[in-house]
Amino acid sequence: MLSRFLIAVVALGLMGSSAQAESFMFSQGTRAAQADFDVVGGNLQVTLTNTSSFDTLVPVDVLTALYFDILGNPSLSADSARVGAGSSIIYDSATSDVGGEWAYRQGIGSGALPDNQAYGISSTGLGVFGPPNIIGGPNLSGPVSPGGLQYGIVSAGDNPSTGNGGIRNTGGLIKNSAVFTLSSLPPAFSLDRIGNVRFQYGTNLLEPSFLPGIPPENLPAVPEPSSFVLFGIGAVGLGAFVCRRRRQLKP
Repeated sequence: MLSRFLIAVVALGLMGSSAQAESFMFSQGTRAAQADFDVVGGNLQVTLTNTSSFDTLVPVDVLTALYFDILGNPSLSADSARVGAGSSIIYDSATSDVGGEWAYRQGIGSGALPDNQAYGISSTGLGVFGPPNIIGGPNLSGPVSPGGLQYGIVSAGDNPSTGNGGIRNTGGLIKNSAVFTLSSLPPAFSLDRIGNVRFQYGTNLLEPSFLPGIPPENLPAVPEPSSFVLFGIGAVGLGAFVCRRRRQLKP
């Protein structure tokens, strides 16, 4: 009996452990975004989300690129770009494959990006990304190039019936999130090698871009409230068992 209680208590403690993904996020004014990096099936999966609850009304509110660095500069290949779970494409009837509208580039030269990042994922050119950098897939809108605003990411709170002509006439935008898969990840890759992240909005490097706040995994891990409750129940049960056992052992 005692061993069962101890196993339950240990299991409950593990429920409060932090997740493995490396996440970066920011929130400023009407703009907010999050980038989640995770190792899935031996690949690096990057989920880029426009988390703002505000309506996307103008092009400079569209999330179009993510820049970052990886310690050691491993050579990765972009396999796919897809609309995230629970997300959708607006102003177009396309399905979930958006690899023909997004680009991936590594080894970007010094001075090309705001903080000299070597890696970038973008739906627009910015003078940095071109046709050779297209991830691959059907060309859904415009030229076969990461140019213009099309297939950038509008906010989770966007109302597709609003927005100026620069929004509604793009030929397609992603509402909420997109997921990118990068392969050729080195063995035993550690996500803490990822840093120097920046979120880009609009179609020009002079338009708004933002550094993240403190990644949540660098903050003290706090178990979920439900874990505290279950842990308490287990502790009370263990205490009751010990007291009962002591009474049984008394002469």
